[in-house]
Amino acid sequence: MSKILVIGAGMVGSAIAKDLSEKYPVTCADVHRESLRQLSSHRPSIATIELNVLDLPALETAIGNVDLVVSAVPGFLGFQTLSNIIPSGKPVVDISFFPEDARELDHMAKKYGTTVIVDCGVAPGMGNLILGHYDKKMKIRSFGCLVGGLPRIRQWPFEYKAPFSPVDVIEEYTRPARYVENGEVVTREALSDVEHFSFKGIGTLEAFNSDGLRSIIHSFPHIRNMKEKTLRYPGHAEKMRALKEAGFFSNEDMEIGGIKIKPLDVTSKLLFDSWKLSPGEEEFTVMRITIEGMNHGNQPQQVVFELYDQYDVATGISSMARTTGYTATAAVNWLIEKSFNQTGVFPPEYIGAIDGCLEYILEYQQDRGVNYTINHS
Repeated sequence: MSKILVIGAGMVGSAIAKDLSEKYPVTCADVHRESLRQLSSHRPSIATIELNVLDLPALETAIGNVDLVVSAVPGFLGFQTLSNIIPSGKPVVDISFFPEDARELDHMAKKYGTTVIVDCGVAPGMGNLILGHYDKKMKIRSFGCLVGGLPRIRQWPFEYKAPFSPVDVIEEYTRPARYVENGEVVTREALSDVEHFSFKGIGTLEAFNSDGLRSIIHSFPHIRNMKEKTLRYPGHAEKMRALKEAGFFSNEDMEIGGIKIKPLDVTSKLLFDSWKLSPGEEEFTVMRITIEGMNHGNQPQQVVFELYDQYDVATGISSMARTTGYTATAAVNWLIEKSFNQTGVFPPEYIGAIDGCLEYILEYQQDRGVNYTINHS
């Protein structure tokens, strides 16, 4: 039976560890002792290791005892952590959403015979899988993804809560957003081009540019229009733009009273409590993926996937942890059960193109109450 190491015991990492522990021996590693303690108290069968991923000998020791690794570290640690895992030759599923280009590690992965699936969450992740699947079935001319995670109860001033570190959220608000328009890659500021959309059972949400396309810009150069936008309650983007323009998201040192500080560090510290989900606080994930083009019969075709998922009261697992984590655990099970052993770095669209893969991952999530509706027209 495959032994699995999950690196990261945060909200998503712990959900991944719990799900995988139903079937496999799981060890979870994290630098925060309290996170590990909480995980052990809920699931004593999961072994825990206090680990700093920057401690390479300790990381190598932890990896040496398992057959597969899931990396669920914060984005700023993701690329370095993955590059340190790859030489082990152990298969890796990564959800860290790091800003660097994962393709830079493809040669290393092939050299060491390592299978790596990156960006394997809800977004990026499921949109990539779906696009990879349908690219084989139709001639696609446009791909659009609207996605966001939000608290059920709106609280002034931000009307937002984050299931992960504010630093990772702010990264989405500062990283230039790329999309494809008429076959050309366009770069715009994040938080720009606000639009409003209506969602059943939710109401009106705003959508703004964010850099969510990532690898599919390069994977599908023949698709002339591709765009992803982040969803929030109306008014959120304007507040974030104001903070951004005023310098609150700057990572440059400034000196106050002889002490050097980074405004981003202060902002993240202040937002941590404001954006932190309270125990048992209800939140939801909403996503709408629209693919348009021509089918193999040269007839117009539109495919729309919609997701609405909410906090699971029975398990206490957040919707963002469920929708992100269960995509990753589905991929882990698919890797093991289907004996996928090609080497290199694979964004999700590559495995989504493999016959039966998308169906497997959708069914896996459905078994856990994460349901996508599909409309073909």
